[in-house]
Amino acid sequence: MAEPSIAGRAAARLAAALFLLSGGVAGAAGAAPEPPAHSYYVYVCAESDDEVSVVRFGPGGVEVVKTLTVGSYPTETEGPHGITVGPGGRYWYVSIAHGYPFGSVHKYETGTDRWVADVTLGLFPATLAVSPATGLLYVVNFNLHGAMEPSTISAVEAETMIEVGRIPTGVMPHGSRFSRDGTRHYSVNMMDGELVEVDALGFAVRRRLGFADGVQPTWVTPPTAAGKVYVTGNNVARIYEVDLETWTVERTFETGAGPYNLEVTPDGTTLVATYKGGHAVGFWDLAAGAERARVRTTRTIPHGVVVTPDGEYAFVTLEGVGGEPGTVEVYHVPTAERVGAVDVGKQAGGIAFWTMDD
Repeated sequence: MAEPSIAGRAAARLAAALFLLSGGVAGAAGAAPEPPAHSYYVYVCAESDDEVSVVRFGPGGVEVVKTLTVGSYPTETEGPHGITVGPGGRYWYVSIAHGYPFGSVHKYETGTDRWVADVTLGLFPATLAVSPATGLLYVVNFNLHGAMEPSTISAVEAETMIEVGRIPTGVMPHGSRFSRDGTRHYSVNMMDGELVEVDALGFAVRRRLGFADGVQPTWVTPPTAAGKVYVTGNNVARIYEVDLETWTVERTFETGAGPYNLEVTPDGTTLVATYKGGHAVGFWDLAAGAERARVRTTRTIPHGVVVTPDGEYAFVTLEGVGGEPGTVEVYHVPTAERVGAVDVGKQAGGIAFWTMDD
């Protein structure tokens, strides 16, 4: 496994020092960002309230414009966990993690948010994504409450919502991301400490990359244009940069406690990370390999993150604790400044970008 360069370690130490000197809230200096020219819409899961909210951020600020109850059993907390919008933006899909006895995925129409169909899958279906090449929906069966044994990725025909295959991967698979052409699927096995690449056309594992030191990865980004993916080492406070051509770790970034979810800006310059154990959001300059800003969140347990297609804003979900509501925060990526926040249902987690308008 590749170690950080001397220059990279020095940059990381400098970033950490600046963070501490700033009192734990670091950000880019300069004038406050202007209000957005567009309105941006995201879908957000509230796992403990069985709700999905539509959140809008625009010139007037951030607000919840709609909240939907999801699931099949009104007397049971079923836990919407993962959410994604399919290619073309016509439908959105949400995983119902708990269920009885298994979990499921439900399909809705965007805009009207009309329920279309559902499919029963394995134990604790979690994160999910749709291949732009095949139209298949890949869902990891995290198996949180089952025995500590290898689990699977379900392949679902998204038009009919019929499960057409299950791909054995490893113990507690999480993350579900496709290559740009939709032919390769990437996930991590949390308890096996590995990154897994699947041939999305052949329904088979192509490669596995193990991480040392008992790493428990929780997330992987889609491949960048430069052929890299980024993986969280949640329990060791690290992020790993993996080169897909050589299938090796090229750089290791030391982070705040509990890095959980990641998103790279479309131009490939900035990595945005949620620190679930550190109650903060980190902004990484990928060219320098250094964290340029870290901002403490308004509530605890930051979870999901999604970046807008123009790279201007990052939406972050905060779970909160106890009786607290969940929260969606909005950050201006160039300055790492928080520009809005709004409460949603309890235990806000999965988040997906839908659309933007004028």
